[in-house]
Amino acid sequence: MITFLELLLNGISIGAVYALIALGFVVIFKATEVVNFAHASLLLAGGYLVARLQPVTGFWAALLIGVAAAASVGALIEFLIIRRARAGSHTLLAIATIGVDIVLTTELTRQIGTEILALGDPWGGSVVHLGQVTIAETRLVALGTAAALIALFLLAFKFTGWGIAMRATAEDAETAALMGIRLGRVSLSAWAVAGALAAVAALFLCVFPTPGLDRSTSLAAIKAFPAAILGGLDSTTGALAGGLIVGVTEALMSGYQNQLAFLGRGVGDVAPFLVMVVILLARPAGLFGTRETARV
Repeated sequence: MITFLELLLNGISIGAVYALIALGFVVIFKATEVVNFAHASLLLAGGYLVARLQPVTGFWAALLIGVAAAASVGALIEFLIIRRARAGSHTLLAIATIGVDIVLTTELTRQIGTEILALGDPWGGSVVHLGQVTIAETRLVALGTAAALIALFLLAFKFTGWGIAMRATAEDAETAALMGIRLGRVSLSAWAVAGALAAVAALFLCVFPTPGLDRSTSLAAIKAFPAAILGGLDSTTGALAGGLIVGVTEALMSGYQNQLAFLGRGVGDVAPFLVMVVILLARPAGLFGTRETARV
C-alpha cells in the first residue's frame, strides 16, 4: 500500500506538469485551430536557457528569463510563420510547426551535446515524509506550482478581457473579428502563454529525481500530447484531467512493471498512448472535447 501511495502521489505531481504542457497545446488550438507540434522545442528552449544562465544570474532570475524567452520564441513563431503563412488549411500550418520544431530542436540538441545540465533549483535532493510515504520535495513544489498556474489561467480565461476574447475567438473567429476582437493579438498572446507554460514545465521535468536537462528532455512534450488529445483538444478542463490521467498511468505502470513483465519492458512509456486510444474509441472528441455536429 505504501508503494502504491508513493506512486500515486508521484503520478499526480508529474501529471500536473504534463497538464501545463497540455494546456499549451489547448490554448494555441483554441486561438488558431492549429496543433502546435513545435511545443517540444519551446519546452527545451526554456529549460536550456535556465540551465545556462543560472550559474551567472542565480536560479530565480534565470527562471524568469527562461520563461520570458520561451514566451518570446512562441510569439515569434506565431508572428513570423503562422501569421504570414499563405496556407488556407490548418493542417498545413500544423505541418509547418513540425518544420519549426525540427530546426529549433536540432540546434538546441547540438548545443547541449552529450551534457546533462543542472538547473540549479533550490530544493536539491530533499525529500518529504508524509507518514510512511516518502516523496521528493520537488514533486510537491511541482504539484503546487502547476495547480496555482492552472487556477490562475482558468480564472483569467473566465473573467478577464483576454479570456473573453479567447473564448469568443474559439467559438466563432469570424464573428469575433466583426465584433472588434483583434484575432492577431489573441493568437500572439496564446503562443506566448503556451511558451511560458512549457518553460515552467521544463523546470520540473529536469529537477530531482531526474538528473537534469539533456537532449531527450523535449520528448516529455510527446507524452503530454496524449493528455491534450484524450482530455479534448479544445478543452482547458480536459488538459488538466488528461495530464493527471497520463501522469498517474505512467507512474503506476512504471512502478509495477516487474509484475507486468509479460507486457514487455518500458510499458510505462507506452501506457499513456494506449489509454488515449481506448478513450478515443469511446469518445472521439476526448473526455471534455466538443463534439462537432452536422446536419445531413
